[in-house]
Formats: sequence, C-alpha cells, structure tokens
Amino acid sequence: MRPQPEPVDEARLGELARETMRKAKYPVLATAGVGGGGRARPVSPVKTDGFTVWVASLRSYGKTAEIEADAGVELCYLDDAHDQVRITGRAVRIGQGPELQAIWDANPLMRSFLGSIDNPELIVYRIEAER
Repeated sequence: MRPQPEPVDEARLGELARETMRKAKYPVLATAGVGGGGRARPVSPVKTDGFTVWVASLRSYGKTAEIEADAGVELCYLDDAHDQVRITGRAVRIGQGPELQAIWDANPLMRSFLGSIDNPELIVYRIEAER
C-alpha cells in the first residue's frame, strides 16, 4: 500500500515550509557541473530570511566555478519526517557593503576561519527564490 500524505491547509504552506527549513538546518545545494552533469553538496547557510538564503563559498571551490558559469541553483531541505522544501533560484554574488558586513558580524565561525572580511577567498551568494 502506498503511503498517503496528510492533508495540508494551503494557507499554512509558507509557515510549514519555513518550519521544515528550520528543522532540516543544512540543505543540499545543486548546481550544474562545469564539465556537464549535476553537482550536489550539503551547505551551511550563513543567513536565511524567509525563502532567501545566503551561502558562503571560497573562490577556489568547485561550487564557485559552477555558480559563476551558471547561477541557476536549487536548495533542497529534508527534515527527519521526510518533509522537504526545494528552493529554485539564482545565486547572486554579494560584494563589499552593509549586506556582507552584517553576515560577517553574525558569523563567528566564518570570522575565525577566514580572519578578515577582506580575505580574497571569501564569496557569499544570496540565493533568490524563483520557485
């Protein structure tokens, strides 16, 4: 017998999706591979505001090359109850300024690892949901 999903109040979908994101904590980021095919890896968002998610990377990472070549990405959150949220969108690199400074100030691990907001390896992408 096939499992049947519980009925969901459509008015609560946004709330339920945000709760799933909170529970899952670490989404999987999917990108188009530079040499073809898809690539997926777990990421630790540095900021989340609704369905907009910020993800840090390093200039030398493969995911950076993939995002720079094709900014279309997908984040998939999966919680322990197997509820999932998929955010399909565009990854926009943020530059120096108040947005990056606020993220830097709120992330002691990032500061410890990179040492300075001016570290040339630091890249932060804002993933803007399209769907």
